[in-house]
Amino acid sequence: MTTVGSEMSQLRLDPLTGRWVVISLDRGDRPSDLARRRLPVESDPSRPCPFCPGHEEATPPALETYGPGGEWLVRVVPNRFPAFAGNEPMVVDHLGPVFTQAPASGIHEVLVLTPDHDQSFADLSDSHAGLVVAAIRDRLAEHAAVPGLRYTQAIVNAGREAGASLEHPHGQLLAMSFVPREISDEQAGFARFEGSCLLCTTIEAEEASAHRIVLSDDHNLVVCPYWSSTAYEMLVIPRTHEAHLQATAPSDAAAVGRAVRTSLQRLRERLGDVAYNVVFHAAPYRSEGEFHWHVHLLPKVTTQAGFELGTGVPINICPPEVAADELRAVAANV
Repeated sequence: MTTVGSEMSQLRLDPLTGRWVVISLDRGDRPSDLARRRLPVESDPSRPCPFCPGHEEATPPALETYGPGGEWLVRVVPNRFPAFAGNEPMVVDHLGPVFTQAPASGIHEVLVLTPDHDQSFADLSDSHAGLVVAAIRDRLAEHAAVPGLRYTQAIVNAGREAGASLEHPHGQLLAMSFVPREISDEQAGFARFEGSCLLCTTIEAEEASAHRIVLSDDHNLVVCPYWSSTAYEMLVIPRTHEAHLQATAPSDAAAVGRAVRTSLQRLRERLGDVAYNVVFHAAPYRSEGEFHWHVHLLPKVTTQAGFELGTGVPINICPPEVAADELRAVAANV
């Protein structure tokens, strides 16, 4: 394990967003700071699950289904309560000196990861995990062809602390008519890194140091990034340079699904049943600028307090070098 210095805290720069994070070297000594899931996802778990087989009529008709012999393994349906809907153009209305609005046009879909209510992404087989990312790839290709749409955010929320409102494993696809701030910040990060790709260079640098690697194979590198903003954060970087997820080769997309699944398995082995977010980032549609698509794995094991909310500067109580060591040790013991 690499040493992280003798001081009690460090500032580290996230080159993707240009933001500073604090790595605190002693706060993680408090066991209660790393929390397992405590909150029930559903207020009434006895209600029939709309995503379980046999309840398909509880959702709008499927947009896509994936699976052999007429039985679905992955299912994509419209969200009944969309955050983005309609095809109105992105026309901004200025209603006053500080009152500006625009239509929330776009598409909001639900990605049901498995017919098994009690599974999670970490439980999926190799082929099934690959199918999940194949479905995301296909849906983003559909969205990219819709005039006026600029970006689709693909996410998986697991656990109430991570924003899930239904227990059945599922993700969401939210297509919108603007580029969200997090993505424009990452675009700026790639643009600042002149002469090479930021994440291709990250692969080279992390393999040279070998301190923060969680998983490495022919298709992907998974690291606890040097600039981790939360404990046990992981970054999945495809080795093939591609800006747009929907343009990636099917074999590379499937490999990312397996890498996400395996990383979540190791997280569960190390920390138990914790809430987490899986966040896919790719270049906006029709963008020609430098980008390299990737996946953020963000465990919800700590709570943002007043400092983080007031400054936007996260405090990570577990250095990524320590987290990666522990996650590798889990693999060695399996």
